[in-house]
Amino acid sequence: MLVREFVAQNNTSQIKHVIQILSQEFALSQHPHSRKGGLIGLAACSIALGKDSGLYLKELIEPVLTCFNDADSRLRYYACEALYNIVKVARGSVLPHFNVLFDGLSKLAADPDPNVKSGSELLDRLLKDIVTESNQFDLVGFIPLLRERIYSNNQYARQFIISWILVLESVPDINLLDYLPEILDGLFQILGDNSKEIRKMCEVALGEFLKEIKKNPSSVKFAEMANILVIHCQAADDLIQLTAMCWMREFIQLAGRVMLPYSSGILTAVLPCLSYDDRKKNIKEVANVCNQSLMKLVIPEDDEMDEAKQSMTLPAEPTSEESLSKPEAASSGSLDASGDSSFSNSSVFTVTSSERIQVTLNLDGIVQVLDCHLHDTSIGMMTRIAVLKWLYHLYIKTPRKMFRHTDSLFPILLRTLSDESDEVILKDLEVLAEIASSPAGQTEGHGPSDGSDPRPGPVELHVPGRAGQLNSSGTKGLECSPSTPTMNSYFYKFMINLLKRFSSERKLLETRGAFIIRQLCLLLNAENIFHSMADILLREEDLKFASTMVHTLNTILLTSSELFQLRNQLKDLKTPESRNLFCCLYRSWCHNPVTTVSLCFLTQNYKHAYDLIQKFGDLEVTVDFFTEVDKLVQLIECPIFTYLRLQLLDVKNNPYLIKALYGLLMLLPQSSAFQLLSHRLQCVPNPELMQTADSTKPSAGFKRASASNIDYTELLQHFEKVQNKHLEARHQRAGRAEQLDRRVVL
Repeated sequence: MLVREFVAQNNTSQIKHVIQILSQEFALSQHPHSRKGGLIGLAACSIALGKDSGLYLKELIEPVLTCFNDADSRLRYYACEALYNIVKVARGSVLPHFNVLFDGLSKLAADPDPNVKSGSELLDRLLKDIVTESNQFDLVGFIPLLRERIYSNNQYARQFIISWILVLESVPDINLLDYLPEILDGLFQILGDNSKEIRKMCEVALGEFLKEIKKNPSSVKFAEMANILVIHCQAADDLIQLTAMCWMREFIQLAGRVMLPYSSGILTAVLPCLSYDDRKKNIKEVANVCNQSLMKLVIPEDDEMDEAKQSMTLPAEPTSEESLSKPEAASSGSLDASGDSSFSNSSVFTVTSSERIQVTLNLDGIVQVLDCHLHDTSIGMMTRIAVLKWLYHLYIKTPRKMFRHTDSLFPILLRTLSDESDEVILKDLEVLAEIASSPAGQTEGHGPSDGSDPRPGPVELHVPGRAGQLNSSGTKGLECSPSTPTMNSYFYKFMINLLKRFSSERKLLETRGAFIIRQLCLLLNAENIFHSMADILLREEDLKFASTMVHTLNTILLTSSELFQLRNQLKDLKTPESRNLFCCLYRSWCHNPVTTVSLCFLTQNYKHAYDLIQKFGDLEVTVDFFTEVDKLVQLIECPIFTYLRLQLLDVKNNPYLIKALYGLLMLLPQSSAFQLLSHRLQCVPNPELMQTADSTKPSAGFKRASASNIDYTELLQHFEKVQNKHLEARHQRAGRAEQLDRRVVL
């Protein structure tokens, strides 16, 4: 009654005096009953003030909030009840004091007393109703408090926070999306709560935010949230990781090139997920879409050599048709982002010409991440494949910048050839082939950043009398036709190091050597590969390895479908280029006598084959030698030598072919190969029976041989020289072995 009289008299000083007495002498008294009376009095005072209570809210609220911290749970309940009555009367007038009310309520939400908690929930609902119906809520002032409180570990406090975020999201006049970067990290922290109810609430809140982002991408601060997502995409909790990955997928597809500066972080988070098993299938699928979408954002314009141009002005999102080139589309296999996302093209955020953004591709960071993943032996196969696809894509889109990293990447790419997976090796070979054939690898003055010389230095690959020969500078490759990819300096480096790897890892040569070389013949020019390898092997000091490698190359040459054209080229020796190739191969093939004969059979140099076989009597004949002769006999019966068998019908014009085959027969012991070749030679017809009217004409074979201008005498001398080296090396090895045996006996 007293307060109402003062209100009627507009006596503000007396009203303040009454409130002060209730606060200081009662609500903040040391005696519990006095505090209880003070709280009831303040509530009654507020009711008496009615609409005018808004003028005295600070004085009314502060003592009540102080009692929220009272040790007595009953007093905390009375404080809650008193504040409820104060707020109920004041309604919208309490909004300027919202932060202190929210702070107090957030503490009561975690109160151990159920009555206090129940009272706080009533007050909380009332405050939410007021905020919802008002258009004067100070969101800017509230965000710092929300950002602080969102990191609470208490379940009830978290539930309280999420409930308020959901309310604020639902108010049309409150744009919480602008401040999402402030609270996104905290939301993902809450998503990992042990309570299913809280996790569900947080999922709903994040889902609502994502819907808003899709509706209004132009107002979203993608860049400010990118690193937050990167962190949570690596979370141990599956729900957090999946949710963050889904957000990342939408961010990449909505924001486009805005996300490029964060590529290294995104790849760090995404790549390991690609090797997840079926237990994390959902995360794996979304990560796959993220990876593919991010890859599409890298475009040829990112390869500007001038660093100042790297921060170029580009549209926020390239069209999907332009962003993936045909080579990449072919290499991407079944990894198609479009089928794994509910994302609609109609919701892509495209900026107008006036709204353009500065984008920088941090290529160094991306390459560092890819390099680290390749070095990590624990990563799964799909991750390794994805890393290699990225490297291939970058070499296609930004070759000049990528070649600055080639010297550092080259060793690990070579080591990856020893991978257990054929798919990984295939992708690795694609990358190495692109490095070896890219025009960017020929550009002078844009070598590796460390200034090292990418060219092989001491090993020079010369092809005598050949147009487009392999010169020491390495700037031109072997060019057989306009369609042949031009080889650069890294091609030679690749061939040299590949042979070194085969030499040091004999198991790799035995198990994967043929597979690797055959694939390279598809990716690069087969003639270039054989020519360069033959030239390198000519200088090989490890003669045993040289012999093994020549045998491997010869088997590939004679049996692989990929080398059909090269075999045809060698078979006829019609052009100077084919004859030069024969001479180059022959000099290296001399490391292995039987392969040398097979090369002569392939090129129809039957007289020289016969001359070589005559020299076999001077060689050291071993079990391995007989085994190789046996294999050659088997090869003669294969489709590859159909033309040779048919030439046996023309006895008169192919005497040296028959002599050479009889020479092989005489070399063989009585074995199945001996029987096979003997039966074949028994089928050779009597020359008298094969006489025809035109038999007096010289054969095409003699014409070709006489016109070839190949110095077979010099080749034969070279064969003897190489075989003498092998003989000496075998004797040295045998001597060392004998000495070792003696030491063991002693």
